[in-house]
Amino acid sequence: MERKRSACTTVLVGKDATIDGSTMAARNDDTGKPLNPLKLVSYPAYHDHPNQTKAYLNHFIGERPADGYRYQGVPNVDLRNEGTYDESGFNEKNVGMSATESVYANERVLAADPLNTESGINEDAIVAMTLPFINSARQGVQYLGQLVARYGSAEGNGVIFVDKDEIWYMEIVTGHCWVAERIPDDSYAVTGNRIAIQEVNFDDRDNFMWSNNIREFVEKHHLNPDLHGWNFRRIFGTADVFDQHYNTCRQWYGHKVLSPNVKLDPLDFNLPFIMRASHKITLEEVQSVLSSHYQGTPYDPLGHLGTEEQKHLFRPISLNRTQNSHVLQVRNDLPEAASCILWLCFGIPSFTPYVPFFNNADDIDISYRQTPMKMNMDLKSAYWMYRGLSMLVESHHPEFTKPDLDYLKSARQFFYSWIDKTAPKVEGMEDNQINAYLSKSEKELVAEMAKRTKKLMADLMMQGLGLSKLTFVMDENL
Repeated sequence: MERKRSACTTVLVGKDATIDGSTMAARNDDTGKPLNPLKLVSYPAYHDHPNQTKAYLNHFIGERPADGYRYQGVPNVDLRNEGTYDESGFNEKNVGMSATESVYANERVLAADPLNTESGINEDAIVAMTLPFINSARQGVQYLGQLVARYGSAEGNGVIFVDKDEIWYMEIVTGHCWVAERIPDDSYAVTGNRIAIQEVNFDDRDNFMWSNNIREFVEKHHLNPDLHGWNFRRIFGTADVFDQHYNTCRQWYGHKVLSPNVKLDPLDFNLPFIMRASHKITLEEVQSVLSSHYQGTPYDPLGHLGTEEQKHLFRPISLNRTQNSHVLQVRNDLPEAASCILWLCFGIPSFTPYVPFFNNADDIDISYRQTPMKMNMDLKSAYWMYRGLSMLVESHHPEFTKPDLDYLKSARQFFYSWIDKTAPKVEGMEDNQINAYLSKSEKELVAEMAKRTKKLMADLMMQGLGLSKLTFVMDENL
């Protein structure tokens, strides 16, 4: 059984391209329906215990080593019907992984090397099979590449690995074929569900990795359409009307935000994956790409600039079925024990905040680690609280935009101040002290955000009562 996959959007930024020298790997996890409850967990390290990972959504069974690191995950609540899909997080060695950006290969290459849908490694199990066992972003690619060679892949996936120095983007496109590219330190990358990697330099092993015999595979099956060069996207990817209205538009808008002086076409099949940054990119800019519904363009379904046809021409980046939007940030200006921050958004990113979680705070607040399948009106669950806020803001978007934007701006300022105050204090602490201190501070932050969010929701509901169309003003002359 394979879950019908949906779509995601990815933004990656090298350390010399960011304003604070951090590496940032960001992605939206979009599913096929508006509600698919998630939770945030910290899986403990284990030792001398060889074990297996079994997928819920196909017949994959993977052998895991005897020792594994502690790591974060953002799994589904309904495991048996939706699969685990741990999605994103850091391990205790300060290596981050985000999986997966669904990518789709063309029928020529899939005919030559079909996906192993029955028993290949899939999105359901890919994080649990990889993240607990890697010590760097580069090793993440190598380790996962070995798993694909052993088990085959059940679907086309783009997988991100990040550490303090490097970001690697790996695209697994057929049963056994993959290529990975290192994002240059002075550059950023944007993609959305199309195969992204373009020209591959097989003489540059510092910046490219690939599956065994991939060039021989392409040559044997006559798969390269170009007279010269080796363009991974053109060989393995698709280029059709669906791509133009669903995929290329998101890549275009990411470049529009991050390279505002470069003019590109949202229908262009050859949009660049990687671009050199023209300015120092901020965390807010990365989040603004992932929270976008094409604000300021005729294509905004909530805007007033375009015709009805234009407003619905392109698939927005931020959707009501975006279940988990995240930024994996490694701050090189903070103590190493507090340098890895998972910025996690559980609502629709357009309307709700990215809340910071340190990877070394593994005692996660109950509002994030216990999510019921259905909403309770006490709003003790972070997932349901932020989904509820999203629905409220969109219901009267013109009237509620300003108070929501003020709330988000205030939250970001609060988060930045909290990190600057909290992180330096771990210097010189023992590991158990670091965990206890960061976990306690994290719970205080989560409680403050619950207080702020519930107040905003109450204010919006009271304002909304006055916006009902079931009203009538009596003419005083009658």
